[in-house]
Amino acid sequence: MNTNFKIPVVEKKLIVPFILITSLFALWGFANAVTDPMVQAFKKVLELTNSQAAWVQMAFYGGYFCMALPAALFVRKYNYKYGIIVGLSLYAFGALLFYPATVTEEFWFFCLGLYVLTFGLAFLETTANPYILAMGHPKTAIRRLNLAQAFNPVGLVVGLLVAKFFVLDQLQSDDYENFGALDEAKKVLIRTSDLMVIRDPYVILGLVVLAVLVVIFISKMPQARDQDGIVSLKSTFASLIKNKRYAYGVLSLVMYMGAQIMSWTYIYQYAEGIGISASIAANYQLLAFILFTIGRIIGTYLLKFMSSTKLLMYFAIAGMLCALVTVFVAGVPGLYALVCISLFLSIMFPTIYGIALDGLKEEEAKIGAAGLVMAIVGGALLPQFQGMIIDLGGVGVADIKILGVSEVNFSFVLPALCFLVVVIYAWNMAKGITLVENHSE
Repeated sequence: MNTNFKIPVVEKKLIVPFILITSLFALWGFANAVTDPMVQAFKKVLELTNSQAAWVQMAFYGGYFCMALPAALFVRKYNYKYGIIVGLSLYAFGALLFYPATVTEEFWFFCLGLYVLTFGLAFLETTANPYILAMGHPKTAIRRLNLAQAFNPVGLVVGLLVAKFFVLDQLQSDDYENFGALDEAKKVLIRTSDLMVIRDPYVILGLVVLAVLVVIFISKMPQARDQDGIVSLKSTFASLIKNKRYAYGVLSLVMYMGAQIMSWTYIYQYAEGIGISASIAANYQLLAFILFTIGRIIGTYLLKFMSSTKLLMYFAIAGMLCALVTVFVAGVPGLYALVCISLFLSIMFPTIYGIALDGLKEEEAKIGAAGLVMAIVGGALLPQFQGMIIDLGGVGVADIKILGVSEVNFSFVLPALCFLVVVIYAWNMAKGITLVENHSE
């Protein structure tokens, strides 16, 4: 039993900085939730295949991969506050790029905006996660990160509500079962109107982020640095590569992100396969986000009494079972199983993150955080593979059967395999099989 719950999760003197940094978790949760339905929206409006539309996620999560290490090096050289300021600036700029993208009506321009936006998110996640871990006693670090991450679903829920009521419900192209069959003049008018609908939440988001940037800029934030000084990058990289707890943690995070984004993005295609519209499917995604929030709260509480490795293993096993039900049970019951996956995804990111960075010195953790944020690329790559599976029979989602189920059902084998990798990592960490002593020469 964990007996560290008497140690305060956040010290009183750090409550205000903790709240300010925690607000960032909601901001990038909002961006995630608004973007997921855009895969389906762009597919309809711009007449794309499933795999082409998946470039939305490739751009969104690819930005994390490309900018995570530069962000870590920047924070290492300067400090956490400057990293947050740069992150918010890039976030706002990328969101505001949706205005000129709408003028051009070019899909690549929208993807560019998302790519730049996630440069900012890479800075924020590379900075905020280790910053939260450093804001207090090491024994409560994972609980503290889970607490901060509990506000991420708040942004998810708000973002999804905005996507549903101000985007999906307003798309004229969704009123036509066969939008591509309309005459070109009518399609042009509808496309222009719909792209403006897609644009507005991002432009407003960019303005909100600029306001948060001003608040952070004028606020006094604590700094955390190793008393032993900064070791060389070469030594830091060598230490991280040898640390199997960290290295396998990065792999597990790649798999987790793939499972999360596939489960959230393709809930719309799964619903389409059983005759449910995108607007109605958003209700199921909202339920998924609510379960995600509940899971975070329950998981944070359970960490008082249970080791993070065992809790991670149990949640990963449950998530894998839900994914298998999604594959082999057709209709609405399978859709509910897909929704329930989010309950067990809830604690995985902060828990894997905390386990992987456990024992690292502060300056090592800044570089280590980059590798973990780069692992978010799993959310870019794996949905592409799932989109390719769904496209096997054509542009529809239920054109052929694989092992007796439609291709959209079968595609959720990928999240199941991702959960299996997380189970193996958590089991090894719980047994201490892959643990190595972390040290710097």
